[in-house]
Amino acid sequence: MYQVIKMYGDWEPWWFLDGWTDDIVAQKRFATFESAASYYEKEWQKGCRHYSCYDSHQDFLAAFWNQEDERWCEECNEYLQQYHSLLLLKDGKPLPRQWHRKSLIKKNSQTPPKSCQMKD
Repeated sequence: MYQVIKMYGDWEPWWFLDGWTDDIVAQKRFATFESAASYYEKEWQKGCRHYSCYDSHQDFLAAFWNQEDERWCEECNEYLQQYHSLLLLKDGKPLPRQWHRKSLIKKNSQTPPKSCQMKD
């Protein structure tokens, strides 16, 4: 089973930190990789149009953001960038290497270096 997941939070999707599933805002399931990839690519295009910045990896993990979308973190005493992330997973795990696509490697901005030091 394949899942296309949308997340919103402090971290880009490729970190898979403890509790990463707490940031899931939407999830759609697919029986085949092809149908999941088609849906992912449509949502990826929407993300590129809607947000001013993006960073997309070959393993179907992408982060989208607007630089002004930050939240104050009391723990680390600084503003943290908020990311809208898109993931395509197989059985809740990153896709095997044979499904990766180099055509998905796209970036129009450097990801901000801000991250909560308390969560590292």
